[in-house]
Parts: sequence; C-alpha cells; structure tokens
Amino acid sequence: MVRFLFVAKLYLMPAQQASSGTLFRYVALLRGINLGSKNKLPMKELAEFFAEAGCGNVVTYIQSGNIVFSATTRLAAQLPELIITEIGNHFGHRPPIILRTAKQLADVISNNPFLQLGASEETLHVLFLADSPGAREIANLDPNRSPPDTFTVSGQEIYLRLPNGVAKSKLTNDYFDGMLRTISTGRNWRTVKKLFELT
Repeated sequence: MVRFLFVAKLYLMPAQQASSGTLFRYVALLRGINLGSKNKLPMKELAEFFAEAGCGNVVTYIQSGNIVFSATTRLAAQLPELIITEIGNHFGHRPPIILRTAKQLADVISNNPFLQLGASEETLHVLFLADSPGAREIANLDPNRSPPDTFTVSGQEIYLRLPNGVAKSKLTNDYFDGMLRTISTGRNWRTVKKLFELT
C-alpha cells in the first residue's frame, strides 16, 4: 500500500454483509466524473457511499472514479443502482458504474493481445463494457475508422492500441456505445494494472 501513498486512499470500514456470505474483491469503474468542472464527485464522499452500503476495505484510486472494495456477490449485484442513486441525490448526476471482480481484472491483464505482440504499454487502453456485445454488432465495427489505431473486442472488454493517444483517436466511447448498444468506460493500461494490484 505504501507505493500508492499519494494516489490511493484506504477507508478501513467493516463490511456489514460479512456474516451473510463470502467476501470478494471488486473494482467499480465510474464513467465521466471530475472532467474539468463537470460532474464533480469527491472521492471521499464516494468511498463513504460504498462503505455505508455495506462494503469493506474501500480504496479509491485517483480522481477518475475507481473504487476497490470487498463485498458479497449479492451486495455487489445491488451496488451500481444503490451508488448511482446516492450520487444523484447528493450531486445531481448519475454516472454509469461498471463492476469487475479481481479475477476478471486479472484475466483482462493476462489476455491483452497487443501486449502479447510487444506493443508499448503507453499506447494501450481498455474499454470496460456493461454488457457482452453480439456477434453482429461486433462485425459492424470499422477496423479502419481511426488508423493507426487498432482494437480487439474480447467478451466485455475492448482492447485499444492508440499510438497517437486518446485525444486524437476516433475510437471513442460514443462510437463503441452506439455500435455495440452498450455503455463503456475506459482506462489506460497503467491504471488497469494499478487497480489490479489494489485488489
């Protein structure tokens, strides 16, 4: 935990659901918060929402909406709507929340096709999808939409290689959400690895 002293905050609060089942580690990824002056959401308050909902060992990482916590599977299934409601009540906006287990995040890291081909980690990003897209929707994606950018859809993730960075790419959340009929939120590869370490 020392290595994240300046970027992660740990809220040691007991999980209220501990007696009702096994606790697992999860990552919650919020989309579109703290972008300049838009959709402000202090991480301390966000962590408190998770703790009050019954989560334990709540950890925040940077300001873009990354929460690591412990919960039962039953509680985790209810969390997105619970937290979105709390954010809406207190801050007036309702950001999408996508959950992944520690095991799912480990699979994301081990299965990155671009990393296996030797791509620079600085060019790699992952879009986490709320749903698994259908084969027809995936087939309609344009592989030449934003050269030299490339992407691969794998389950509920899209692996991106963006040599010129996110800002210049046409492979955006809006593009994939519209084509795949889902909701996505993206993280760079460094953040993905840090979140897994925090689990």
